[in-house]
Amino acid sequence: MSEQDFDGLMRLPYRIELYPDEDGGFVATIPDLPGCVTQAETKEAALTLIEDAKAAWISTAIEQAVTIPTPGAHAGSYSGKLNVRLPKSLHRALAIRAEEEGVSLNHLIVYKLTQTVEDWNPGRPMTKPKSRSVSPRRRRARD
Repeated sequence: MSEQDFDGLMRLPYRIELYPDEDGGFVATIPDLPGCVTQAETKEAALTLIEDAKAAWISTAIEQAVTIPTPGAHAGSYSGKLNVRLPKSLHRALAIRAEEEGVSLNHLIVYKLTQTVEDWNPGRPMTKPKSRSVSPRRRRARD
């Protein structure tokens, strides 16, 4: 591939995700280029360094004859339909809440999922839901 091809690939509008690191500083990634990630003390530095990382990623892919994904290559592969299995109690609670709000169950679920995704920090793993079961030790203490 020529230098002109490299320059063209560098100009493609790849989406950059920037988020704070738990240990300080910021992490920048380009999700369409697996493994293209960097970290810096400031947002500005992370955004500068991600461009360097993108250049190295693309250059290496060209040298190794690896297919380089286009920006948003996976965006069109989702139908917008998703089947989810959930406990009956959660289904009931969601249905009741939707009725109280005067919206469809689908609308309520999409709204709540959207809120969660917008609040989710991709640099931090999602935590497990806290169990509401009573431990055997507590159960014995109550008896």
